[in-house]
Amino acid sequence: MSFNIGHRRVGAGEPPLIIAEMSGNHNQSLERALAIVDAAAKAGAHALKLQTYTADTMTLDLAHGEFFIEDKNSLWAGSSLYSLYEKAHTPWEWHSAIFERARAHGMLAFSTPFDDTSVDFLESLGVPAYKIASFENTDLPLIRRVAATGKPMIISTGMASLAELDETVRTARAHGCRDLVLLKCTSTYPASPENSNVLTVPHLRELFGCEVGLSDHSLGVGVAVAAVALGATVVEKHFTLDRAAGGVDSVFSLEPHELAGLVLETERAWQSLGKVRYGATAAEEASRRFRRSLYVVRDMREGEIFDHTNVRAIRPGLGLAPRHLDALLGRKARQPLQRGTALDWSLVD
Repeated sequence: MSFNIGHRRVGAGEPPLIIAEMSGNHNQSLERALAIVDAAAKAGAHALKLQTYTADTMTLDLAHGEFFIEDKNSLWAGSSLYSLYEKAHTPWEWHSAIFERARAHGMLAFSTPFDDTSVDFLESLGVPAYKIASFENTDLPLIRRVAATGKPMIISTGMASLAELDETVRTARAHGCRDLVLLKCTSTYPASPENSNVLTVPHLRELFGCEVGLSDHSLGVGVAVAAVALGATVVEKHFTLDRAAGGVDSVFSLEPHELAGLVLETERAWQSLGKVRYGATAAEEASRRFRRSLYVVRDMREGEIFDHTNVRAIRPGLGLAPRHLDALLGRKARQPLQRGTALDWSLVD
């Protein structure tokens, strides 16, 4: 199931692809946006992702009813949807400069489209892949349009039922998507570990026969590391220079040292998977000598009987294995033995 996104291979045989999501953390400053790209590259992220929309392509310019966020528990309480997206969007005229900066660092650069106009625009920039956000994972016309590009699709699964996901995946594949990644996602901001349910990651792989990963809105890197241990090959996290500087998504975004930790620890988790194996590895062979084994623990005369006062299982491991202790007790020493002698059967009558 592995495949390439640009120059980067994605699959179980490769280190996990780490995507730094800029979202609206540029705070409407191109200078800050480019600094975010530089910091993500320095931290070791493999890809930089934007979101491509305008307030008008997302919603209506209304500030009442369902178009206004009244939930007091929301990070964005007190804003209309339109004003939030106006504040958070990345100006389209910035995309080329941001992508060029990312590519100069050797990173992949792509985006999340939200309608046909954004797909057309991103096609003009030659993006190597597309991300579908959780809130659009049931927008089948958008899925069809993106799939028709023939480029890899990364789809977040937040809130989607199994039936909805099945319809989305079938639609994508029927309209040209050959390379697909499904990201387990919890659409709360921030998400809690308890609601992350990363055991879904291997289940997605089994059900849909595609690459799988995590779009993670939790704090820290623990959930992402757990997901990689369960087979995630892609991890997406929101990223900012400094949470204290604010921004629409800053509360649940990683800072540079945290992103560096994510890159390091997810690769370590991937390296640790290995395969089912028992017995000493080549690296462990030298440690065998420090196992317990049977040693003479006080000087013995020739013909003296072995008992618990003169033989014990101790480290290191150059003597008989401890499992031979019962067979040894009651037998005689063939010759005088000094304290610290590793026992073998040639010393026993």
